[in-house]
Amino acid sequence: MVNFIGDCSVAQSVLSHTANGGFLSINFAWGLAVMLGALISGGVSGGHINPAVTLAMAIIGKFSWKKVPHYILAQYIGAFFASACVYLIYLGIPLSSDALDAFDGGVRAVPDTAGIFATYPADHLSLLIGFCDQVLGTFILLLAVCAITDKKNMQVPQGLVPLLIGLVVVAIGASLGFNCGYAINPARDLAPRLFTLAAGWGLKTFTYKAWWWVPILGPHVGAILGAGLYAFMVEFHWPPEGL
Repeated sequence: MVNFIGDCSVAQSVLSHTANGGFLSINFAWGLAVMLGALISGGVSGGHINPAVTLAMAIIGKFSWKKVPHYILAQYIGAFFASACVYLIYLGIPLSSDALDAFDGGVRAVPDTAGIFATYPADHLSLLIGFCDQVLGTFILLLAVCAITDKKNMQVPQGLVPLLIGLVVVAIGASLGFNCGYAINPARDLAPRLFTLAAGWGLKTFTYKAWWWVPILGPHVGAILGAGLYAFMVEFHWPPEGL
């Protein structure tokens, strides 16, 4: 659902030439989508919708390693099928509307319409700076997630956790969305990229500027650094219970 809402916000902006959405509407859509995803899955899975978060939490001892493989697999599968739903809504079926064909004349361009589904670098962006962008964006995400969920910090009520995490995503997008679309979630990028590869955009979805690995590796590195720094600088220093 997170990818479906987020990618649909990009689709209606791109396909309407920004008449039905723009940079800020996309940021808020992704943030609200994350909030809804956390609300729906929080009580069952702890709201794990990002492989980088899942891995980082396991590394700092706040999540079971036994659950990591199937949680991450579920996140990638969910993002892939969400992409298929976006494609269905905006490409349509033979007897329905066909917004994508009306936009590009059936020529599936990378990154023009492929960017509806996955992230691609702006023309000015180098791989190194793009990697740093992804590391820092996810670093901020994990610092905030760890602080919001730390019961010994500001004691955020459980019901407000999804909203606050969603607002963190809005803040990251509004400040770091220009370079490459702030993936900050490997499943949100790789699974849709695989879908567009199969759906007609071709190998250029992976060969374009050799970008595809950046929104996979960068978020994992940033998440581990963010969660690790929070644990080292804050969480490990709380006094023991009862003192």
